[in-house]
Amino acid sequence: MNNNKAYVTIKDKIATVVLNNPSEMNIIDEDMASKLNGILEQLHEDESISVMVISATGSVFSSGRTSISPERSLEERRRILSELNISKNLTNLRIPTISSINGDAMEHGLEVALCTDIRLCTTSARFRCNDLFNGSDFPIDGGTQRLPRAIGASWAMDMLLTGRTVSSQEALLIGLVNRVVTDDSLEKTTGELAALIASGAPVANQYAKEAVYCGMEMSLTEGLRLETDLNVILQSTYDRSEGIESFLQKRSPKFEGR
Repeated sequence: MNNNKAYVTIKDKIATVVLNNPSEMNIIDEDMASKLNGILEQLHEDESISVMVISATGSVFSSGRTSISPERSLEERRRILSELNISKNLTNLRIPTISSINGDAMEHGLEVALCTDIRLCTTSARFRCNDLFNGSDFPIDGGTQRLPRAIGASWAMDMLLTGRTVSSQEALLIGLVNRVVTDDSLEKTTGELAALIASGAPVANQYAKEAVYCGMEMSLTEGLRLETDLNVILQSTYDRSEGIESFLQKRSPKFEGR
């Protein structure tokens, strides 16, 4: 049994990062955040990884983050909030990322899930961004920015201003998650999706991610130019040649990520 509050396993080019503090509903404290950031920094440098999955032990994905006493000085609060930031390292990953949400994803837990490219959840999962509604807090890891980008400004304001809990089915309806599966099939479904993505060409997958996210911050004309540039660069890669040869030879491609 792993006693770390976060750990990673790697198999078949898939890295699975696990939130592992089920006794406290996987609340994100400084210790967990530190371990997560260390893991994510290592994965950023590991060119053998094609896909990253983030999941959790227990029945809750994450209930949020640890509370910070108002008695702390402003400088202390800034330091703690900075240490709790996970989104920078998570979104810096060039590889495709998947959230496998096995239960409630609340507040900071939702912010972490929003940093991934694809989100799967169980039928029992619930989502909430209650920081504003309780009057004493505010999202710290991109909640006010990534939530409207994921579901639109109106739905985001609905969640932020009311602090209400969103069911898995509503989350699917508004685009907060991509798929809802039964509780006992989440691991299998996530594994199959990760394996499918990992079987693709790593460089092409990374370029697709770059084109989508960078393009969202550009004008359409600039985004189309970026798409063309990445297409041209891709033509010179080994994986492109391997893809063509494997097709002509009627065999599975052996991509090397170069």
